[in-house]
Amino acid sequence: MGKPSSRPDSSSKADKKFDKKVQFYAKVRDTVASLTAKKDITKKKKLRSRQKKLKAYDLSALSEFLPELKAPRANDFKLNCKSRLKEGKQLSAVLEHPAFQADPLAAIHQHLQNTQPVLDEKPKKKKNQNGGRKKKSKKSKALSRQQSMDI
Repeated sequence: MGKPSSRPDSSSKADKKFDKKVQFYAKVRDTVASLTAKKDITKKKKLRSRQKKLKAYDLSALSEFLPELKAPRANDFKLNCKSRLKEGKQLSAVLEHPAFQADPLAAIHQHLQNTQPVLDEKPKKKKNQNGGRKKKSKKSKALSRQQSMDI
């Protein structure tokens, strides 16, 4: 019977396969562990960089130099309400005005010309005939040559 002698070989082959699987799973486990470690490190680095950026934008130190904000008063709200009503009436009057209905841009332009103060325009600088460049005279060139020789 030649087959019983092959049995120990088959069991050793199974052991070898099992050992290879164990080694493979060990490599996979090590790789996963190293990847999770790298991932944790990058998360920590990102968190640190975010915290540094937030520190850079921390403007709480400036609050001591800023004026205190006062709570709005009820009177201010009443004034705002009254001014809104007044502006609303004025807007409806403008919209109903025949000049505005005919040409709104011209009406706004005319209004601005009538209400805005006139600004004095500054006189423009004169340009030379040669496009703003100054010509050096021959006398100044001769003087500069003499000065350079003297030095």
